[in-house]
Amino acid sequence: MINKYEIIIYWSDEDQSYIAEVPELPGCMAHGDTYEFALANIKTAMELWIETAKKFKDPIPTPKGRRLAFA
Repeated sequence: MINKYEIIIYWSDEDQSYIAEVPELPGCMAHGDTYEFALANIKTAMELWIETAKKFKDPIPTPKGRRLAFA
């Protein structure tokens, strides 16, 4: 399921790292020194986000079906 969410990855001069966000999962963000590390970290963050939502019986948005990665 996590592979169907849109992921946006961009470089942050302020943080001096790549930032990854999942707009459909509010607050789901991660970072990394490289694009690849940011992508790996956001996948872990997405899994934890969904696991936590299930634990607290919070709604989990249905993926829109786009999986993008911008840098």
